[in-house]
Amino acid sequence: MYYPKKLNINLILLFLIVLVVLIGANLNAQTLTQTIRGTVTDKISETPLPGAAVVLVGSNPLIGTTTDADGNFKLLNVPVGKQSIKITFIGYKEMVVPNITVNSGKETVLKVTLEENVIQGKEVVITDKLEKNKPLNDLSVVSVRTFSVEETQKYAAAVNDPSRMVTSFTGILSTDDGNNQISIRGNSPNGLLYRMEGVEIPNPNHFSNVGTVGGGVSILSSQLLSNSDFSTGAFASEYGNVLSGVFDLRLRKGNNEKHEYTFQIGVLGIDAAAEGPFKKAMAVLTLLTTATLH
Repeated sequence: MYYPKKLNINLILLFLIVLVVLIGANLNAQTLTQTIRGTVTDKISETPLPGAAVVLVGSNPLIGTTTDADGNFKLLNVPVGKQSIKITFIGYKEMVVPNITVNSGKETVLKVTLEENVIQGKEVVITDKLEKNKPLNDLSVVSVRTFSVEETQKYAAAVNDPSRMVTSFTGILSTDDGNNQISIRGNSPNGLLYRMEGVEIPNPNHFSNVGTVGGGVSILSSQLLSNSDFSTGAFASEYGNVLSGVFDLRLRKGNNEKHEYTFQIGVLGIDAAAEGPFKKAMAVLTLLTTATLH
């Protein structure tokens, strides 16, 4: 008896069965994936939204991306089946696109539109609590006025000199336009006390006559001074036996990085100022000087 053909058929069938089993096992071991891509636009204007975040919900490790300049996005290696994506963008409502069918044989293309998130808040009221008349010295309660650098610079005919500006206060007169002699309520200019950074000084002039407070060159300039107090009565105890008033002067901080110079000239006088660091390696130490020639 001779059965070679029947034997060959049985071997071929056995080989096919083993091959199908191996292919099926290999397919079960692999996870089929596909790509989800699309465009994110504004719901009303339909303009693309670049920089929107697109994330596959429930993915581990996280699968996500951001839209490009044209609003396009692409999610790679998305498992086939039912999936959901979440899109977020600043100023827009968050959107979740559920139940997206992902097939292994075809890419999923989406067009997502986002709606603007309008936030209605309460009105904001900004108020200024700055009290310009409040003195720098807390012990001075009445008859004292704080003047700022800005006020001195803007005051007409002051030439950046606060001693000229204070003559606008009640009961204050200047005895001479050529110097800073100030008479308060008819008292002598010598009765005015000058203080510089808490230290009593005879007068603010470099060259003054004996027994007077006036002189040709003065340091009273807004280029040198910071906000200061001017008191005309009811003096604090720290000022001692003052007869007419107190000029409590404060210095401003100079530029500790760069040398700067200021020069002004007018009918009432000349104002020159210089400031800056002594050395670049010692920027903390600053030189701030000014001279006003009446």
